[in-house]
Amino acid sequence: MPKLGMEPIRRDALIKATIAEIGEAGNLEVTVSRIARRAGMSSALAHHYFGSKDAMFLAAMRHVLAVYGAEVRGALAVADDPAARVRALIRASFTPTSFRREVIAAWLNFYVLAQTRADAARLLRVYQRRLVSNLTHALRPVAGARAGALAEGVAAMVDGVYLREALGAGEPDGRAAARMVEGWLDAQLEGRA
Repeated sequence: MPKLGMEPIRRDALIKATIAEIGEAGNLEVTVSRIARRAGMSSALAHHYFGSKDAMFLAAMRHVLAVYGAEVRGALAVADDPAARVRALIRASFTPTSFRREVIAAWLNFYVLAQTRADAARLLRVYQRRLVSNLTHALRPVAGARAGALAEGVAAMVDGVYLREALGAGEPDGRAAARMVEGWLDAQLEGRA
């Protein structure tokens, strides 16, 4: 078996420490030395691996998106009809791995960073387009021509629930969040809204 070098292990530790520190602080005003200390290494080593705090944060968001993507793929693999696919996509947004205080704080700060950094804005656009595309594909058999508009609405609801939760103080409830988005979609599909 090939020997795993220290770089991937240290990068992973720094990414997890970045998410934890942002979650604790609630903003991007954390220092590289604080992140490095949480990861059990020096700030010089953190700078060596990432170059800057922004690069470290973008790597953390890529990690968050990779975990989310894996959860989406897993949920879609067991969905056996279009309605189940839509619900799988919604519920994947609110799993305990993705919908926890520190990841929610990271998302809020990611949206802020995307306003000023082109690389963050590009990564955000990729996520948003993929979500809307997946939702549109899943909704087309049940909503026809309205699929695109409904997909945009569901994506906006997901973003809104994250924003609302970022401003809250309690423990995030992913099941309740998913039910809220599903309820909105059900009302739209039944013509009640």
